[in-house]
Amino acid sequence: MNEFNYGTAIRDGFRHLLEKYEDTVILGQGLWSPWYVGETMKDLDKDFGVDRVIDTPVSENACTGVAVGAAIAGLKSIVVHPRMDFMLYAIDPIVNQAAKWSSMFGGQSNAGLTVRTIINRGGQQGAQHSQAIHSWFANVPGLRVVMPYSVKDARDLLIASALSSDPVIFIDDRWLYDQVDNLPEIEELDLKKQGPCIVSVGQDITIVGVGYSTFLASEASKKLKENNVSAEVIDLRVINPLKTDLILNSVKKTGRLIVIDGGWESCGIGAEVIAKVMENLPLNKLRSKVKRFSPLFAPAPSSGKLEKEYYPQVEDIVIEIIKLLKNDD
Repeated sequence: MNEFNYGTAIRDGFRHLLEKYEDTVILGQGLWSPWYVGETMKDLDKDFGVDRVIDTPVSENACTGVAVGAAIAGLKSIVVHPRMDFMLYAIDPIVNQAAKWSSMFGGQSNAGLTVRTIINRGGQQGAQHSQAIHSWFANVPGLRVVMPYSVKDARDLLIASALSSDPVIFIDDRWLYDQVDNLPEIEELDLKKQGPCIVSVGQDITIVGVGYSTFLASEASKKLKENNVSAEVIDLRVINPLKTDLILNSVKKTGRLIVIDGGWESCGIGAEVIAKVMENLPLNKLRSKVKRFSPLFAPAPSSGKLEKEYYPQVEDIVIEIIKLLKNDD
């Protein structure tokens, strides 16, 4: 067992891929910087060469197009976008090319690249540097969308994404980088077999999150336990394709559902989870109304004080859940 934080676990995943698979190539902005993408890429260019860890010019569209072409040519290509906001310049190669490629060629050719992008929020970064738009990509058939919460998943789902023959959007979150865990040796996972997992078992209410929202859910469950409320926390891990059996079984047991999402409420992953539950469970299985927690439906503020009002806080989630349970009684 070795100790990693979320960021160094990602770097360990990259190191594993570069060491074991000579056809792995990583490109993107700031990859040679010791700080630009945190500790997640530190010294990889020195250890494996600048022809395999490539710091590109500032053109999100160009470097992503190159990564798509490299994947079609047979390389395990990974392109890194340090801010999800600016990955929007690369929508065409991701959505119109990579996501459609296998379907258009009857499965005889694949664009199995990994697009790693980072959610940056807080720190008064404002509207253009704070967006969590994972639901956009979960709406596209042909793309797998992965959002690890745990330190172990940050490493192992990255490796699984790179080994997948499908194009994958791998989304990590800077708000998770301080998490620390002791990890076992790497065991390569089949991404097709991955789905939600139970973070903590409970009886009174089901709380579903993904990425940093799972962290909020886990912290809320600890506070709820102090109030004699037993919450079952489920981490989605993969939001496209979205597997719901675990969630449905949990809600059958608890009769209550709360979804926390770091993206906006409108057309978000929270809405999709709730829709799947409502479509597949009889209404008499629910003991109370369902509820979503998301940032306010507005561009992110630049004021630190306003940020506290803008983003869901653990205390607010706990208060609303306790109110919900009291009303149910």
